[in-house]
Amino acid sequence: MTVQPATQPGQALTVDDLRGRIREIPDFPKPGILFYDITTLLKDPPAFRRSIELLTEPFQGRQVDIVVGMESRGFIFSAPMAYQLGAGFVPVRKLGKLPAETVSVEYELEYGTNTLEVHKDAVAPGQRVLIVDDLLATGGTVIGTIDLIKQLKGEVVGLAFLVELLFLKGRERLQDHGVHSVIQY
Repeated sequence: MTVQPATQPGQALTVDDLRGRIREIPDFPKPGILFYDITTLLKDPPAFRRSIELLTEPFQGRQVDIVVGMESRGFIFSAPMAYQLGAGFVPVRKLGKLPAETVSVEYELEYGTNTLEVHKDAVAPGQRVLIVDDLLATGGTVIGTIDLIKQLKGEVVGLAFLVELLFLKGRERLQDHGVHSVIQY
């Protein structure tokens, strides 16, 4: 697929315009996988700005105390969303990346498991948390992150993703939480 050219100043962008700025790479990271490379969207300032606006829009006017982003591409979207919402930002990292005392959870991947951590003092009991990542596939990473927030007694008020792969049915595993995605394949 050819990536659309950079946006012209003042041009209104649609979801289809954003989709057109995502490069599709066949057989990466292994044969049979079609990888959706968001770096081509990120380098286009109006497209990046519009993606943040569309991700944040459903949560405007709602009380969000903390925006949680998952390592590593979730950080790209969650930090500016936290700024837009007037909320704090909390990173959820892979095992061994955080310097202070943490809580952790092991979660399922398509082929194996991984571990996520968050600082033990990152979310106070009762704080309202929006969880953000770049991609919703099977939902394993976000389910692990939800578990971390529950361990800290935070309240998950929504889930936001730039891209959702509908055929992997991750949304079905997250029925108890409001799922918002901008671009769906």
